[in-house]
Amino acid sequence: MMKISQQNREDLDVNEVIDTIPVAVVILDADFCVQVMNRTAEAMLGISRQQAVGIPCRHIVRSNLCLRDCPAREVLREERAVRRQGNVINCSRQKIPVAFHVDVLRDSKGRLLGIVETLEDISLVEELDKKIHARHEFGDMVGLSPKMQKLFDILPIISQTDSSVLITGETGTGKDRVAEIIHRLSPRTQGAFVKINCGALPESLLESELFGHTRGAFTGAVRDKPGRFQLANNGSVYLTEIGDLPLPLQVKLLTFLDDKEIIPLGGTKTIKADVRLIAATHRDLHAMVQKGAFREDLFYRLNVVRLELPPLRERDGDIRLLMEHFLNQFNQLFQKKIKGFSRKAIEVLSRYPYPGNVRELKNIVEYAANVCRESSIQPEHLPDYLKNSALREVVAMKPADLITRSSVVAPPAEQTAVQAGVGALDWRSMERRLIMEALSQTSGNRTKAAKLLGWGRSTLWRKMKQHKLI
Repeated sequence: MMKISQQNREDLDVNEVIDTIPVAVVILDADFCVQVMNRTAEAMLGISRQQAVGIPCRHIVRSNLCLRDCPAREVLREERAVRRQGNVINCSRQKIPVAFHVDVLRDSKGRLLGIVETLEDISLVEELDKKIHARHEFGDMVGLSPKMQKLFDILPIISQTDSSVLITGETGTGKDRVAEIIHRLSPRTQGAFVKINCGALPESLLESELFGHTRGAFTGAVRDKPGRFQLANNGSVYLTEIGDLPLPLQVKLLTFLDDKEIIPLGGTKTIKADVRLIAATHRDLHAMVQKGAFREDLFYRLNVVRLELPPLRERDGDIRLLMEHFLNQFNQLFQKKIKGFSRKAIEVLSRYPYPGNVRELKNIVEYAANVCRESSIQPEHLPDYLKNSALREVVAMKPADLITRSSVVAPPAEQTAVQAGVGALDWRSMERRLIMEALSQTSGNRTKAAKLLGWGRSTLWRKMKQHKLI
């Protein structure tokens, strides 16, 4: 093996040595001014070493880390090597993602000589990472499971037609997002996207909102007011909670779907409105038709293109993907640097059945990102109701299992069930109890209780009404 003698070491030229290194190398003095840089650094930064020598590093490297998180200063402060990712802006104003590795340079007696920085171009790595994630994302939605991939495949196709779309799925599965994506991808994207919650308004007010009214139609109608269908002309109307639409308005909606014409409340003249209708519900409309609560002819007019969004518990592999996706979002929003979830936290989150689906998971991650002051999210950073072993044992069961169990346990039984323990509750009683506990924890604040449960405020209001809590 060839040995380098003392004389040879003295004859070595630092510039020639570092020029053989395939990553960019910049050596600074103790005042953070450039003293040496190799050819790879010259090519990356677009400046020669002769021009760079003696200039403060921040004017040569021009990284997003320079002002608030300088790794060179951290190396001197902490006296340990630092590795960090950031980007640099070269003389051509090109932003290049790089991995910094920074360490101190000392002589044989341990005296500080300077700081050595290596800058590794990771453009290809980031590009590959984006391509991988692109296959998992569609608009604002994220999903790797076969059911979501199938949905992502069909959305661009159905968005190009004017057929009515019916989106079904449990609360929190992303029905609103899908409706917005269909509109954005459609030829109507330049038109308005008008959303109306059919369950949020009383019948008389809802009719006026949907179809408009004329002056004098009712007390307080001092002037003509256009309805949402008229305002959405050449765009899309999204009717959420269509299962809550009163029967008289179902007739009027059916007439519009047939003729594309509306008659404002109190009016006699018809008005044309060219809109695409997208409807959504968490209810079983077919069962409502059987009970006479929903018109069969309207059901078939809406059910032209039906999209069934799967609950989160049936989306294999998506929980971990969504956890990381939401954590990245809240890291940016809260300016935090949480790296991920601990193994135990992942176990807790993976076992939970998420009755509030994606919205509930997002709220849980937001809560954890708020309270976490460590580098990773631990079980103690999760909401208390996830850590309650008794509740977790029950909610870990699927609703179908609970319904089956309830037929054996036989309600009534809320009081009996409480006495017998949480395991004897059926799903409806369990839901009622969760609502009451959430309201108790939030001192009756419905907005906070809805957030704790992973529901929208209107969903909480509707469920409180169903359980006769208001």
